[in-house]
Amino acid sequence: MSTRSAILSGFIVAKFVLQYFLILPDYDLHRDEYLHLDQANHLAWGYLSVPPVTSWIALFISGLGRSDLLVRFFPALFGALTILVVWKTVETLKGGLFACVLAATCILFSVLLRLNQLFQPNSLDVLGWTTLYYVAINYIQSTDKRWLYAFAVVFAVGFLNKYNLVFLLIGFIPALLLTPQRALLANRHVYLALLVGLLLISPNLIWQYQNDFPVFHHMKLLAKTQLVNVNRADFLKEQVLFFISSLIVIVAGLYGLLFYKPFQAYRSFFFAFVFTLATFTFLRAKGYYAIGIYPIYVAFGAVFLSVIIQTRWLKVALLVVPLLLFIPIYRVAFPNKTPQEIARNAERYQKLGLLRWEDGKDHELPQDFADMLGWRELAAKVDAAYVRLGDPKTTLVLCDNYGQAGAINYYSKQHINAVTFNADYINWFELDKKYRHLIRVKESAGRATEINETGPLFATAYVADSITNPLARERGTTIFVFQQANVDINSRLAKEIAEERW
Repeated sequence: MSTRSAILSGFIVAKFVLQYFLILPDYDLHRDEYLHLDQANHLAWGYLSVPPVTSWIALFISGLGRSDLLVRFFPALFGALTILVVWKTVETLKGGLFACVLAATCILFSVLLRLNQLFQPNSLDVLGWTTLYYVAINYIQSTDKRWLYAFAVVFAVGFLNKYNLVFLLIGFIPALLLTPQRALLANRHVYLALLVGLLLISPNLIWQYQNDFPVFHHMKLLAKTQLVNVNRADFLKEQVLFFISSLIVIVAGLYGLLFYKPFQAYRSFFFAFVFTLATFTFLRAKGYYAIGIYPIYVAFGAVFLSVIIQTRWLKVALLVVPLLLFIPIYRVAFPNKTPQEIARNAERYQKLGLLRWEDGKDHELPQDFADMLGWRELAAKVDAAYVRLGDPKTTLVLCDNYGQAGAINYYSKQHINAVTFNADYINWFELDKKYRHLIRVKESAGRATEINETGPLFATAYVADSITNPLARERGTTIFVFQQANVDINSRLAKEIAEERW
């Protein structure tokens, strides 16, 4: 093995080690992960908020035993592959070993360490952005038509993972038209590759059509309930913070794209950066939507800096800075301390605003960390109530949110199909069963009146248990049991499902 390959392998190993080291076993999976894992039980060419690729990976995880370690492997793998693609991009741009090491160091000690902890479409999305840019660089450099078809395939996989990848094209196509590289588009293989890409994503487009384009409904709802509250200045501030340790390298890459002669053929990448970031800013996108933009510019910057900086101590400084800036981030940005330890040292987190939740109040843990607690406890207690009822074929487990339903289905030993009127679960009710009993999982905010409101519909009603973990966001979530319905549960469910759908 060559020195270069050995160093690259070291970065890959370091990536996996860090991803597992930075999260303690005290934490369960995050609430969002359970929804994606449950999609493996309801395979389709699309879902209300995401395309199907994550469900395929979830199916693979399910086949291998569904351990938390395995779930965390895949985002770590996508992060490691992102480092590999950036390394290969540096080599394509004729960068030496120092440039490769600098780029890999910047990617390793970046926001991707947090992003790559969660089983969501985001990790593969960033890999998709980076790989598409890499393919585009190779096509510009070689004009080999095979890169066009590679672009189509990578785009299709990325699109079927997360629709966010469309914004790469929104920024990159007009950028190409602004530069002499627009001549590259005068090639029939560009349009044949476009046709290949459309054919590959067509099953999802057909699914969208058949289901009245839920992606547009989701985007409209997102814009109304969340994106409207996004401050554009905060969005831009987050962009700086995401890659704060490699900011110098990214800026150097953008400068090099304008003024460094060997990068002249890639000048469209500068305008693509501007157009894409401007589009996200205009649309009030969430900050993390834009993370995929940056790794390729780290590659450009590393190559440019390796040429203009010849002093050894400056090169060492460039390599050390990402590590030094990572140290304070390490102390607060990861679930690498027990929940109790974080609660005891809350002042450190509070000063940085990390304890502020969506409700505008400060709590004992960061919201993301609190969203990783209490799920095993919930599943075990629902299992116990389910077994006591002794009638699984006619028992419905109805939850308040997708986190509850997904966690119960993931951890349950009783093969429960918990549902909710929230997210994709609205389509996963089994109305062919004749329900007689109900286990109602109720958030703490609405538990006080549940017995009075639902109890009269059943012969027996009682509280079975609740989540007692004091630091879980779901603390106080209560498990109600209702036996022997005196109404037609199925008809009521069908009516409410119809009302909840758009």
